[in-house]
Parts: sequence; structure tokens; C-alpha cells
Amino acid sequence: MTPRPAATPAAQSGADLHEVDLAIGGMTCASCSSRVERKLNKLDGVQASVNLATEKAHVTYPTALTVADLVAVVEQTGYTATELRRGAAGGPREGLAETETAAQAGSGPAYGIDQVMSRASLRTRLEIALPLTVFVVVMAMVPAAHHLLGGIRPWAELALTTPVAIWAAWPFHRSAIINARHKASTMDTLVSIGVSAAFLWSLVATLAGSAGHMYYEVAAVVTTFLLAGRVAEHRARTSGRSALTSLLELGAKDVAVQRIDPQTRSTREVRVPIGELQVGDQFVVRPGEKVATDGVVVDGTSALDRSVVTGESVPVDVGPGDEVTGATTNAHGRLIVRATRVGSETTLASITRLVEAAQTGKAPVQRLADRISAVFVPVVLVIAVLTFAGWLVSGQGAAAALSAAVSVLVVACPCALGLATPTALLVGTGRGAELGVLIKGPEILESTRRIDTVVLDKTGTVTTGKATLVDVTPSGRLTPTAALQAAASVEAGSEHPVAQAIVRAAQQRGIELRPISDFTNLPGMGARATIKGTEVTVGKASLFDVVPGDLESLDRVGTTVHVGWGGVAYAALTVADEVRPTSPASLEALRDLGLRTMLLTGDNKRTARQVAEEVGINPADVIAEVLPSDKHEAIARLQREGRVVAMVGDGVNDAAALAQADLGLAMGSGTDVAMDSADIVLVRPEIGAVADAIGLSRRTLAIVKQNLAWAFGYNVVAIPLAVLGLLNPMVSGAAMALSSVLVVTNSLRLKAFGRSRA
Repeated sequence: MTPRPAATPAAQSGADLHEVDLAIGGMTCASCSSRVERKLNKLDGVQASVNLATEKAHVTYPTALTVADLVAVVEQTGYTATELRRGAAGGPREGLAETETAAQAGSGPAYGIDQVMSRASLRTRLEIALPLTVFVVVMAMVPAAHHLLGGIRPWAELALTTPVAIWAAWPFHRSAIINARHKASTMDTLVSIGVSAAFLWSLVATLAGSAGHMYYEVAAVVTTFLLAGRVAEHRARTSGRSALTSLLELGAKDVAVQRIDPQTRSTREVRVPIGELQVGDQFVVRPGEKVATDGVVVDGTSALDRSVVTGESVPVDVGPGDEVTGATTNAHGRLIVRATRVGSETTLASITRLVEAAQTGKAPVQRLADRISAVFVPVVLVIAVLTFAGWLVSGQGAAAALSAAVSVLVVACPCALGLATPTALLVGTGRGAELGVLIKGPEILESTRRIDTVVLDKTGTVTTGKATLVDVTPSGRLTPTAALQAAASVEAGSEHPVAQAIVRAAQQRGIELRPISDFTNLPGMGARATIKGTEVTVGKASLFDVVPGDLESLDRVGTTVHVGWGGVAYAALTVADEVRPTSPASLEALRDLGLRTMLLTGDNKRTARQVAEEVGINPADVIAEVLPSDKHEAIARLQREGRVVAMVGDGVNDAAALAQADLGLAMGSGTDVAMDSADIVLVRPEIGAVADAIGLSRRTLAIVKQNLAWAFGYNVVAIPLAVLGLLNPMVSGAAMALSSVLVVTNSLRLKAFGRSRA
């Protein structure tokens, strides 16, 4: 690979520093990412941060080095590296495409089972291993099977276990062999040794005609459980890499640009790919279409649904001179917009960069089992060799020495250690799914341990995110029902979201709409129609000559429109984003967990504080009127203050904040990019699911730690006994199997985790 021709200057202490992003292939665990990071940082002047989730390394390096030097170091460590370049325009799409390609291709050693086998292949192995394992367990554990099969039982177990222990477990074995070539060990090494020890001992015993207990079921069960865990992990990690893709999908793919015909000098529309749009071009946005890029309205009036970008709950009216943002949706009306920012300069592109930077900047999570395995495996192998040699030196026979050495390997077989994390994860995530909580992977469990602050987006999280009629205030003798009937009858002819909320409220209350005629839409102002010979107007107060004082002085949070006739307003109707009914109790559940709750929103301070008051959030903990970049910075600021932050949101404007937070939780009713950027997805659209998610994650992590403590503690006690010859292989195997059963049983306790009272 050639050096980067024009490296980007870093945010640097000197002018000779450059930055580069590398796609790293072959990482399967936290020890992998830390090994690559450690090797890169040993180079003079290099600062590297390696992210396991994104499989990327962000490296700052001096001019004395080249990208080829960095790639060479990574490859010498046993992984693949590919430089990621952005397109000429600096936009995110080209770099993202290379990231995805580099993650799937490249040469060099395939270091982990995710590179050795695809998820489909792992699933196929699991589907074949599962029924074979069930038969082996029945034959090994059920006395009736012993009586029925008699002397052929060991051979039947051997026949059924061989494809499981060799073929189904081959990804683990191959990865362990490659690890050994690079003088390293990971969980794959532990799994391979455990399965091999149980299977080979049983094979030797079968060939020797031993009448003792065999351990085929141990090899089969461990392989099947771990394959299931790896399939789940593979799925979680693959879905986690799609956040940037989801962001890009939000934008328009093509645009109707206005061009001047050189011959007729008339203006005509030409639909071109979004990449051909230039600053200064004027383009058309029809009802229901997305605004192609950031710009200024030149002609036309409409209402834009900006919730996906700004978090605003009610569509905003726009007209000539107003700025618009790309990826927002035109509710009604035809707009002509002049492009002011395109490509990498747009709001959407800047959010994309924020998500990418926040994800890359996350410190790699160290899995406890991997940290233990890095020392445990070499130590066990050395102990086994020393045991064999020690027994020989002491004058014991080779058979006794071999028996003691095998006992060490069998009793130290890391089956329980290998099952500790995946079994807890499988049970915990299964229970989470029942509660409407999707935990994306084991790497997020530690993130919940020290969470002390939960930051909640308002729109679509604390509130419903849907415009709703919240108040009808009549003046004089007009009743609320009559006022709503008149307003809804007129608004039935409008497509504006506020109008639709009024019509929907009338229908829900069983109010019959009156026939109308001469309907007139008043863009940006309201609507007018004739009901039984009377011209009724619905819209802003400026449409009326007279607005009674009791209506003019209304202090309502939301969007207020008036209804009247003859130039006089007779009622006011307020549409707002309602608080979810379950939000107050849900926030109380969060406080019961010892968590500080904060509200973060793009809405105005008055609206935000009223919502906070309704749900019980301290006004001092409200951050309002924030842009997408401000949300990201607000989370970073809390982290700099020493807080460990969980962010809950549902829109594109929340994506960067979700990625920046120590724990990101996305409402499942929100956008794909929010869900992709988050660590946990809440299918149940209520904040009570946040309490369930944090509580379940903490409980799952506690179970993992208990499992690891038992598995490792068992080995610490049992290995010395095996070295002294106090445990023969049969007893060692039984103890090993028992430890695995205890770990699985402990994990199953997660099925009893209860839903929060909210």
C-alpha cells in the first residue's frame, strides 16, 4: 500500500502530524483490539485508538512514518489493515463503503472465528450440532439408555460426538491454531482446549475398552452452547455497524433542479442525482418529498416536519427567506429552495461525522474472560507439563504421570469459563426481549455498572412525539364542542399536521363534521371554508380583526390556532406534543435505581420546563433549545464533569449523543439511525423500559461476574488437587461438568427478572 498522498492535518501539537483511519480485520475480542493498539502506540510519535465495535483504528502519526508503516505493524501483529479514504468531496459515503468492504475482505491471517466462518456457516453448524448433542446427553445421563444400548453406548456416543467436537467446533480449533502461530491466546484457545481435552480423553478410554464414565457430552454441550453465543454476538456486532448507513439513507437520492434552457431562456426542471447538486442551484420540493440539502426558500410556503433532524414536535411553517435543512419532509405546498450547503457541509453530513467520531472515540471494553484467558491458558499448559515431568522425576510410572497431567488439563478445562458470558447473555437478552428491551451485545454490560445519570430526549421519548389537541377554549356562549366541530370541519380539507390533529381529536370524540364549500388554504396562516352559508376561518390570530381578551391572553404551551367568523375569533385550540401517560412513574423507577434524570430537547425552554414539571424532573436538570451538535456536546460536558451518562432518544438529532454516551438507549418507535447508534433498543415505547434495560443489564453483568468467579475459583482449588494426584481424570471430568451445570443454572436465574412497576 502506498503512503497517503494528502494526509489530513491532525488537531495537533505540531504541524508534522497527520491522521488516518484504518479498517482492522480479524479482531474478535477486547484483547485483540488492545494488542493492536499497544503495538501501534509503541511507534515513535504515534497515538492510536482501536475500536473493536467499528473494527477501526484512528491513528495520529508523524511525517517520518507512512501509512504503509502502520499497516505493516498491524499485519505483523496478526491482523489485516486497510486505509480508509474519503471521497473528493469529503462526504461520508465513500469512506463508509470502504469501511464495509475492508471489513469483509483483505488478505493476511484470519485471526478469529468471525473471519474464519460467516454467521450463516456458524448457524448451520449450530443447527446440526444441536440435535446430535441432545442424543449424546440422553445416552450419557439417562440410565434407561445405558441399559438399552449396553456395550455399544460408548461407540454410539463417539459416533455422534465426533462431528460436533471436530466439524462443528472447527472454527474454534482453527482460530486457536492461528492464535498459537502468533504467540497469543483468546477465548477461542480456551474453548478449543476444553473441547479437545474432554473428547480426546473419552476417545482414548473408548479405544482402550474402559468401563468408566465418558465425557463426550461435555465436549458436545460446550461446543453447542458456544456456537449459539457466537451466532448471537456476530448478529449484534453486524447490526451495530449500520448506523452510518442509516444516516445516509435519510437523505434524498435525487432532486428536481431548475435549469434555464439556453435556447428558449425558459426555466425547466431536470431530475439529477443528489451528488450533482451544487451550491446556488435552485431545486423543487413537492408535498411529501424530502428536502434534498440545506438551503433557503426562494418561493412557496409550506410546513416542514423537522423532528427527524431537530427534534421539534410540531411541523414548522416556512416561506421565502427561511432556511431549511436537508432530510426534513415537506408536509404540504410546493417549495423552491436555493442550495447553500451540499455534500460534506450539510447538517446531515455533520451529524454523520459526529456519530462516526463518537463511536471511534469509545474506549474498547475489556471482557473479563479474555483478560483471564490471556494468562490462564499458558499457565495451565505449563502446569500440566511440569506435573508430567514431576511425576516421572519422583519415580512414578509414565501411566501415572500421564494420568496426573491429563487430570490437570481436564479439571482446568475452561468449559465453565467459556460458558460464563454467553449463557448469561443468551438468557439475559431473551428475558430482555420479553420485556421489550433489545441488548445488542455483551460489550455494553459493563457500561451500565457505573451509570449515574440518565439524559432523556423529550420528543418521542418522554412525550409521544405526535401532535395532539390538548385544549379548546371558547369565548362567550360558544361551547367547546361547537368550536371543535367548526374548526375540524374546515381543517378536514387541509393536510397540515396541526389541522390533522384537530380533525383526529374531533373524530375521537365522536363529533360529526359539517359539510363545507369554497375551501381555501392560507399557506403559513391557516384555512377558510364556508359552512351553511357562513365563512369560517381557522388559523393564526392575525387572520382576525377582533380577538377577545380572554383568548389573546391565553398562556398555552404548544401551537395555538383560532376559529371564528365575521372577522371575530370565538375560540382558541392548542395542539401540543403530549407527555406519555407512563412517563412520571417510569422516571420514578429510574430514581429508585439511584439515577439522576435530565431532559434534553431542541424545543423552547418554556415547553421543556412544563414537560419536566409534569414528569417530575428538576427544572435545573433541563437543557433546552439545543441543536444536534449541542446534544452531542451536552453529553460530553457531563462526562467531563465526571458523570457516567446514559442517553435515551429516538431521532437523528439524538444519534451523535447516543453514540457519545457511555450507554445509548433508543426508543424502538424512533428512526433506524438512532437504534443503530444505541447500545440498547427499547421496543416498548415507554421510559419504564429504560429502567428495565438498566436493571437487567446490571443484573446480567452481575451474573457474568458470579459465573467467572465460580469458574476461575473452581480451577484455583481443583488444579492443585489434580497436580498432587488426588483427582483422577474421571473425577476431574465430573467436577468440570458440574461446574458447567452450575454456571448455566446460575444464568437461568435471569429468567426471573421482573418488570419495573412503571
